[in-house]
Amino acid sequence: MNKRIGFSVFLMMLCITVLSCAHGSKMRKLYPGMTKQEVLKTLGNPDGYQKAGEYEAFKYANKLMSGWSWDRADNYAILKEGILIEYGAGNIRVKDNNIIVFVPLQ
Repeated sequence: MNKRIGFSVFLMMLCITVLSCAHGSKMRKLYPGMTKQEVLKTLGNPDGYQKAGEYEAFKYANKLMSGWSWDRADNYAILKEGILIEYGAGNIRVKDNNIIVFVPLQ
């Protein structure tokens, strides 16, 4: 009976691990040149949105970077005229001339 409980716990932990890294794997599916609709289809609705001139920034707040619960960051997708030009974890800053700048986390 103990083997059965141990196996059940192992399967449950495996499922949780696989499901918890879902957003990190979604970010890996992005590539420059994707349309706005493709980005939204891949990542879902953003938690935040900024627009400055021809630039748009989608924010996905406090998402897992890997399968570990302490490995969280804000992920961003930056589009220019509806086309993905940058993405990843970091900070967004708007310069004086309405250009959105993505500062990656190191």
